[in-house]
Amino acid sequence: MAIIPSGSTWVAQWGIRPQTMLRPCAMNKMLTSQCCVTSKIGHLGAPSSSFFSRDSLNALFCAGPSQTSHRSRGARFIVRADSDFYSVLGVSRNASKSEIKSAYRKLARSFHPDVNKEPGAETKFKEISNAYEVLSDDEKRSLYDKYGEAGLKGAGMGSGDFSNPFDLFESLFEGMGGMGGMGGMGGMGGRGSRSRAVDGQDEYYNLVLNFKEAVFGVEKEIEISRLESCGTCNGSGAKPGTKPSRCSTCGGQGQVVQSARTPLGVFQQVMTCSSCGGSGETSIPCNTCSGDSRVRRTKRISLKVPAGVDSGSRLRVRNEGNAGRRGGSPGDLFVIIEVIPDPVLKRDDTNILYTCKVSYIDAILGTTIKVPTVDGMVDLKIPAGTQPNTTLVMAKKGVPLLNKSNMRGDQLVRVQVEIPKRLSNDEKKLIEELASLSKGKATSRR
Repeated sequence: MAIIPSGSTWVAQWGIRPQTMLRPCAMNKMLTSQCCVTSKIGHLGAPSSSFFSRDSLNALFCAGPSQTSHRSRGARFIVRADSDFYSVLGVSRNASKSEIKSAYRKLARSFHPDVNKEPGAETKFKEISNAYEVLSDDEKRSLYDKYGEAGLKGAGMGSGDFSNPFDLFESLFEGMGGMGGMGGMGGMGGRGSRSRAVDGQDEYYNLVLNFKEAVFGVEKEIEISRLESCGTCNGSGAKPGTKPSRCSTCGGQGQVVQSARTPLGVFQQVMTCSSCGGSGETSIPCNTCSGDSRVRRTKRISLKVPAGVDSGSRLRVRNEGNAGRRGGSPGDLFVIIEVIPDPVLKRDDTNILYTCKVSYIDAILGTTIKVPTVDGMVDLKIPAGTQPNTTLVMAKKGVPLLNKSNMRGDQLVRVQVEIPKRLSNDEKKLIEELASLSKGKATSRR
């Protein structure tokens, strides 16, 4: 929304994105001591006008004597562009209620702070909830479609009936088993305290293998460091013999609401309670884990690496990550593979590449040579008349397919023909005789 001058009359025009700044001298022309709109814009709020209601104009332009009388010279009134609720939910402007509800469910599950730990996920979750709260109500949606978000505030509706987006979320999934019935995210449903279980984070480990270990697989014993449930407090985080109490800051809700009054209305922001960390309870911390309910320990585990892994491959070991809080499931362990290259054999997916050198005489007459493979030294027959840069295929001498060890790639052998730069006198005579014979054959053919 922006406010632009039209002659001596101020007109509210919607749909303009850049923010507009008005000085107090301009605002004084619009506001009276009784908080009324001037007669020059009164026709916009007339009963016959479909553009604005009189109440909407009064709410938009009138700030009351106590708000305007204390503004100092040089102060600025800023009107910012509203967000598009339809774009927030990813639906069209003519979307049905069921489409809007379905879009909200999908996005809310993805950005709920208990599931999505990425920065900005909680802010996105609140934005999604606010958009759904308006578009799911016919009256609010109608006002929003006509006048935007400020039209709702002008009509005295604020931003909705729910001051807490988590209440909106839980009311929608109430009776459906919570999030557990909507995508396998059990333990997230239910109202009241935020002391629900929190799953543990994943752990990562880098494992270095040599070339043959990666090709054929290997069993390794590795030592990892992870967070495990504290044995002193049994994972509660509270000092043994004490009981947790309700958080006095948030009243056991796990979140606090901060309100800010602006020229366009009162805006509320829901934040995680800093006193209890979102659990809704406070207690005397355990001396062993300092209230975290987990302690870091090392553990040795046996890891079976399948045949055919390569650099960048990731192995997942379930439930070997960090322990969860308040009964949450443990995370997983991800093992990142790094393979040391072989100085002779090169890998190309499931094939192995090798380059051999043969003399020009062996290339002409043919021969058998020894070739290194991952299975050891193997005889390779060089056919007579082999041309330079010919590629010979050694079937099933390559890398096994991952999770299909009975299937293997090939080894591709590239033949390089060596031509001597210097010849002895005897070799030179023999080559000259060979050249004469070749010329004689060519003449007879002609």
